[in-house]
Amino acid sequence: MTPDDIARLRRATGSDVQGCTPVMAEPRPEPKVMLGDQGYGADVILDDLEVRGVSTVIPPNGGCKVQPIIDRHPCAPRNLVERGFNKLKHFRGVATRYDKNPDDCVAGGKFASARIWMRFNGSMA
Repeated sequence: MTPDDIARLRRATGSDVQGCTPVMAEPRPEPKVMLGDQGYGADVILDDLEVRGVSTVIPPNGGCKVQPIIDRHPCAPRNLVERGFNKLKHFRGVATRYDKNPDDCVAGGKFASARIWMRFNGSMA
């Protein structure tokens, strides 16, 4: 995890709508496709991505004005990542963001990730 990621975690409050614009404004190569869950399906985000010329693979949520038709095939890798985050949420400290100190929160996430990895590789009973 880079220092920029830790700084971003410290500022991480609010919804995906509030966090998407600053992340997209960072000096990085422009993405061609955006894979996301329903939290990124807000009209504000979709309009911003359309202006940037980014195609989206985001399942529509009920609050959108226009319900887009999406290709579900690229959603398979996104679903794999989503399942990984869901496994992390089984750890109470990670799910509830119990740790108020950002460094402790990162450490808890790393610990939970290591436990999941060890369980996956058969290193734990």
